Amino acid sequence: MTMHCHKPGAALSPILRPGTAELVAGKGPLLIEWVARHGSPVNLIWPDELQRNLAVLTGVLRESGVAHALYYGAKVNKSPGLLAAALCAGAGIDVSSLYELRDARRLGADGTQLVATGPAKTAAFHIELIDCNALISVDSPEELEDLIRLLPAGGGPVQAVLLRLRPTNQARSRFGMPAAAIRHCLSRIAGESRLRFDGLHFHLSGYSWESRAQAVGEAAGLISESRAQGFAPCMIDIGGGLPIQYVDQRAYQVHLDSQMPEDYRTGKVPASFYPYGGGLSAAEWLRCLLRAPMADGRSFANYLVHEGLVLGMEPGRALADQAAISVFRVLRVKAVGPDAHVVFVEGSSFSACETWFGSEFLVDPILVPAISPPVAAKPIRAYLAGHSCLDEDVLCNRWLTFPIAPRAGDLLVYANTGGYQMDLLENEFHRHPMPSRLCVVQDAKGQPTLVPDT
Repeated sequence: MTMHCHKPGAALSPILRPGTAELVAGKGPLLIEWVARHGSPVNLIWPDELQRNLAVLTGVLRESGVAHALYYGAKVNKSPGLLAAALCAGAGIDVSSLYELRDARRLGADGTQLVATGPAKTAAFHIELIDCNALISVDSPEELEDLIRLLPAGGGPVQAVLLRLRPTNQARSRFGMPAAAIRHCLSRIAGESRLRFDGLHFHLSGYSWESRAQAVGEAAGLISESRAQGFAPCMIDIGGGLPIQYVDQRAYQVHLDSQMPEDYRTGKVPASFYPYGGGLSAAEWLRCLLRAPMADGRSFANYLVHEGLVLGMEPGRALADQAAISVFRVLRVKAVGPDAHVVFVEGSSFSACETWFGSEFLVDPILVPAISPPVAAKPIRAYLAGHSCLDEDVLCNRWLTFPIAPRAGDLLVYANTGGYQMDLLENEFHRHPMPSRLCVVQDAKGQPTLVPDT
């Protein structure tokens, strides 16, 4: 049963893939057995869901006739199973550290399947990227000089680079470069035979396709300039930021419109939230961007086709949509007032981390009772806390009304935690072991079973 917010009609029930809904609603004993075997919390992964998401986005691009290069943003989740699924489905991998690079290489990725877009690359990271001839997005003139110093002196493959643009609508960002710096880098590349300029990259904050359309217009102007100088760029890379829908749009808006400070145990409504109930799916968002008009009246899609440009993208969260859940076991329920409780779980908010960013994961957890509740069970009002000694270790600051009081051994399931949620901050505080992460597959009888996430 799904927990509801304390305001009538303001529930935020998660959107669930059919397999997850069946597991949570009909296979509670199996979930309890898995947690007993592997500990709490346990993170369950569906790699095939990433492949379905990838197929949907690829379908939109093919409909538009746009040449494309999709890279899974590895930073979104530490699961090797999701990396492997992306590679098996023909996607590349966006690596933002030496260690993400090595993981991708261990799973069989070659340089043509890799792009490095992070802004703070170490020398060791640069060297291994050069060695496998991965595509490198250069964040600044300073990084370009560092990269040139590391290029082999005796020839070898020409190193392909993108230049990361900082559009005018992101003027306060520390990432990327303004147009003047892009021009400076082009003049530097023109005199360096070991480098090849393959195009422009940007990665914007927020989830607006309109801001991407504006940035595309700036990029198009620089692409034209570079071609006039003799360069042959082949790509515009728009980064990530494709939205996903966690909860029903109308329910989400009702919740936002009705929430007040007393809805939170902190007495404060967070200043910002991810758009959990946004109006567009990732596919719809991409269609909007491809249809956006350029300055000359052509759509973005037509511009790419007519100019012979590849559309590069690094979706992370959008490819991990519905690919994971996190399951916590209830430790105990403690009264903290006449009509207020705290539900302690075995695990911490490091594995459900939105509260650490001054925000809230606006998706109701799902209660899976370990045994049938008493007939006379009453609802209780509570928030969720982890098992550490930190007052800030809170999974949910919202006051939730539980249809029945949770009891020790019950499970709380957070849906759709694959994107920047379940393992972004995980650690071994208090020497608790890292949460288990396992892939859910079907056995020979078509029943869900677990395999190591490798």
